[in-house]
Amino acid sequence: MTTLTQDYQITWEKLPDDYKLPDDPVDNINQPALAAALTESLQLTGKISANALTTTNYDICATLNNKMVIKAPDWAFIAKINVSREEVIRSYTPQLQGDIPVIVMEFVSDTQETEYSIKATYPPGKWFFYERILKVPNYIIFEPDSGSLEMYRLTTEQYILQEPDENQRYWIAEMNLYLGVSQGTRENRVGKWLRWWDEQGNLLPWGTELAEQERQRAEQERQRAERLAAQLRAAGIEPEL
Repeated sequence: MTTLTQDYQITWEKLPDDYKLPDDPVDNINQPALAAALTESLQLTGKISANALTTTNYDICATLNNKMVIKAPDWAFIAKINVSREEVIRSYTPQLQGDIPVIVMEFVSDTQETEYSIKATYPPGKWFFYERILKVPNYIIFEPDSGSLEMYRLTTEQYILQEPDENQRYWIAEMNLYLGVSQGTRENRVGKWLRWWDEQGNLLPWGTELAEQERQRAEQERQRAERLAAQLRAAGIEPEL
């Protein structure tokens, strides 16, 4: 499949097996934790189908004028791949191996603002690549320290900054979920986190939150049993343990 944009001929080709991928480490310790939190709550609530793909600093490819371009967003969600997971272990090529990502996210971690790069010449900047090449419908830029969240929606072939709703959340139509920011503690990090909410406004929980809910439920049940036993004893009845 071939398309034309900004003087580029775009083709969707499988990354050669011997292609040397970039080996850059993540920028800081918070990025993997932020990405893992996003994925975990989706998994725990059954929001990730068997043929969906969530990625963290994972290479997404396109070929421009016969030159490979690779970008690795901090987090991305692909609703459906049409090949086996073994075929996308190293990288992913949209159109060829499955859907265009529904959403890509970048966690701001440097002062160069590469997340906003509209550089069109080869190799193109991140913004240009997501907007004009991949045409990802939702682009998120998140600043973890301040909790600043920007959502851009692809409209008439360019990203438009969106306004949050009254709850300071953004509707991601393709996922049928809201995205927003909440204060929390996870993996010894206390701060702002990206979180998901369903249509009814229910927060999609982390595993630690589910465990705490279960602990509280068990404690309430224990206290209820103790009260009942005390009432039976007061009535002269020895409760069965």
